Amino acid sequence: MFQKVVTMLSVGGAVRSRILQLPVRLSGVEMSSGVRRLSGLGSPSEVEMFSGLGRLSGLGSPAGVRRLSGGAGAAGWYSSLSDSAPVHLSEHLLVGVQQVSGLPWWLSIIVATLTVRTLITLPLAIYQMVIIAKVEALQAEISELAKRLRYEVSLRAKERGWTEKQCRFQFKKNLRRIVSQLYIRENCHPFKASLLIWVQLPLWISLSLALRNLSLDQSVLTTDMASGGTLWFPDLTSPDATWILPICLGLTNLLNVEVFSLQRVSPSRFQRIVTNSVRAVSVLMIPIAATVPSSMALYWLTSSLVGFGHNLILRSPAILKILRLQTVQSESPYRDILSAFISKYFK
Repeated sequence: MFQKVVTMLSVGGAVRSRILQLPVRLSGVEMSSGVRRLSGLGSPSEVEMFSGLGRLSGLGSPAGVRRLSGGAGAAGWYSSLSDSAPVHLSEHLLVGVQQVSGLPWWLSIIVATLTVRTLITLPLAIYQMVIIAKVEALQAEISELAKRLRYEVSLRAKERGWTEKQCRFQFKKNLRRIVSQLYIRENCHPFKASLLIWVQLPLWISLSLALRNLSLDQSVLTTDMASGGTLWFPDLTSPDATWILPICLGLTNLLNVEVFSLQRVSPSRFQRIVTNSVRAVSVLMIPIAATVPSSMALYWLTSSLVGFGHNLILRSPAILKILRLQTVQSESPYRDILSAFISKYFK
């Protein structure tokens, strides 16, 4: 999940930085000659709203699921969130997977996580890659149009005697309009790349709270989860006293961030700030994961591992070819990532 935050913020920051760092000596003109023609590129298509997970049918109403979240000691926004419809829906999903599969709870949590990440977030990750690829492909055209705009603005500035401040303001305004029209034409506004995080984050919170509710409620389900662990965490309702799950979670999140950061040759200042912030959150998650039920820590670790695996799969040249992404990619991305990682941290 953390890598998606970096991706979302980095795309927006990089695009905004490129626009604002273009020459601003030239001022705004009514877009003349070839530049004016950009105004007829069409209207933006509507962004389809993600409609949610829908209702689970056929799972029934397992005993204890609907009355998990309203404990007497809970109050305020946290109580409302824990007792919300998305959390109850997640509880039904988890209980349904366990009852239908007959697997032990620790394995059913892994299966449910893998299923949700593959069926919901993986398609959105692919969509995010498509949007980012289109945005990057437009940069050459944006640079060319900026040069033409520079010439038009210089002529108009001489005719009207604009001040430097007026030139800067008008140039930025016209350039932003041109870029916006290009995004409309290609249907690739950078904000669409953030759709993944707006779906994944609520999903992550809902499943986390659902597992907490299932772990702490005094019911038959809680009894099953208390003996539904394995190896060093036999009790899924209590924290992992060995800290193995929390430490593995922190390391996996950091690995996700580092692999992503290695792909940027010269990151901007904004991108470095975002990456360092996510690193700090990854480390902070270790003590947090050590205080929650092992079921939650197991879900967080599984989700991070599945996300890491999906990210590696989506870097495969074969996958990029299937998706018809026109990006500059190495023929051996995995070897390059490993070489860059070793060179950065072990030499």
